[in-house]
Amino acid sequence: MMSRAGIFQVLKSSINLVFKKYGLFGILFLFFTLKGFSGQSYSIPVSNKHNTDTLKVLFVGNSLTFYNDLPSLVRKQALSQGIQLQTEMLAFPNYALMDHWVDGKVQQLISENNYAYVVIQQGPSSQDYGREILFEYGQKFKQLCSKYGTELAYFMVWPSKRYYNTFAAVIANHRDASKVNNAILCPVGELWKNHFDATGDFSYYTNDGFHPSMLGSEMAAKVICEALFPSPKD
Repeated sequence: MMSRAGIFQVLKSSINLVFKKYGLFGILFLFFTLKGFSGQSYSIPVSNKHNTDTLKVLFVGNSLTFYNDLPSLVRKQALSQGIQLQTEMLAFPNYALMDHWVDGKVQQLISENNYAYVVIQQGPSSQDYGREILFEYGQKFKQLCSKYGTELAYFMVWPSKRYYNTFAAVIANHRDASKVNNAILCPVGELWKNHFDATGDFSYYTNDGFHPSMLGSEMAAKVICEALFPSPKD
């Protein structure tokens, strides 16, 4: 009959295999098994949940989100970082956060699904009214997300090329709203402006001067992933 020490060694050597196949629950099972054999508690290192779980992300917005199927681009970008995402999208033309809230569908989705993140987006919001909506309905989304253990993120967009002079207000209003509502900021618009100012290349826009080209959406996906899943700092 194998000794207690031998059993412990076998279980210990099996951790990597169990973790790869069964994830966190397999590790927890081994933890309690080890505890039962030894009568002591053990600290078993577990990798970041992003490496083991498929995270659910809901995108709420309008055409700036559904153009080029941004959620799928975010999913692809995340996968390149070793992160598995399941994305869902609730987006309609010309919708603001208030419109989604009044419809009531988004509340149902957030309450019934175990989302890790909800990414909200509305138009440029450079004017006072748009700013108010970012704050007021951002707060409603934040309270709902907090209730269900979900992180809220603002997807900062951009103004049309015609109203380029409003870029600073777009950036400021999104930064302020995310700060007040203690939400993650995905500063896509700010990165767009930095690129435009540095290069004079406006290829992130389509020919209509507002909606994103595929290149613009790919940049947006990269910025969103960096905001949701920041790389560890040295």
